[in-house]
Amino acid sequence: MKQSILFSICLGGALLFGACGGGASSGGGGAATASDRAAGAVAVPEPKRAVARIVAEYPHDPEAYTQGLVWVDGGLYESTGEYGRSSLRRIEPIETGQVVRRVELPDRYFGEGLALVGDSLLYQLTWREQRCLVYDRRDFRQVGVFAYGGEGWGLTTGGTAADSLYMSDGSAWIRVLRPADFTQLRRFEVRDHRGPVQEINELEWIGNRLWANLYLTDRMAVIDPATGHVTHYIDCSGLTTRIGLRHDTDVFNGIAYDPASGRIFVTGKNWDKLFEIEVDL
Repeated sequence: MKQSILFSICLGGALLFGACGGGASSGGGGAATASDRAAGAVAVPEPKRAVARIVAEYPHDPEAYTQGLVWVDGGLYESTGEYGRSSLRRIEPIETGQVVRRVELPDRYFGEGLALVGDSLLYQLTWREQRCLVYDRRDFRQVGVFAYGGEGWGLTTGGTAADSLYMSDGSAWIRVLRPADFTQLRRFEVRDHRGPVQEINELEWIGNRLWANLYLTDRMAVIDPATGHVTHYIDCSGLTTRIGLRHDTDVFNGIAYDPASGRIFVTGKNWDKLFEIEVDL
């Protein structure tokens, strides 16, 4: 997402084009269906609470307005936002935070969520431009684009099969999409014991759950994708005491997971550090 308030201490070159059947950021799937309404009527248990523990700290470019983060082959791919400054980056090794490859987005695009599809493609959302840009991850050559309705916020692949994408749009709704053509397969509302959870932002698939940043907060939500229920809230407020504060230091955002080692990495918009964390759920 978006022009947020400043963080305060407080397949060849073929053009791919599809539509995801979404609307605006009120949910992107049109009128509520009977199953949507039934899901909203189910009582949701109060989420459990957990606190993130810092395992390690690594340098991170404080000019990177982080919108998406993906771990692949010993390093990170990162999507950054803001008009005129959005980019796609490869960071390797994380111990130095060196950006070894970078491509700038056209000024009309505001970069958003990022996901790896298969072994070779990176999908990058845009905020209000309703376009998902598709790249060959080896050389950052753009090989396609998809269209969708509403805003683009977070994006991740679902599990190891990568046969579906999960996309947030700033509302309480998550869309499940087919990677081949970006059509919507279904959608579900994220809820806790108090009701819908709004402003779902960056997404990451960890184990059999979706982890999500919640915009303008220092918490992550752990979501059961089968029900949309939040099972845990993770307090990450301790991270903000370890970063350098500048005039443009902004909110907590960015989650990446290495399934081979189980390591979890998080950062924020214009943060000068990337954190490896542990969480007991």
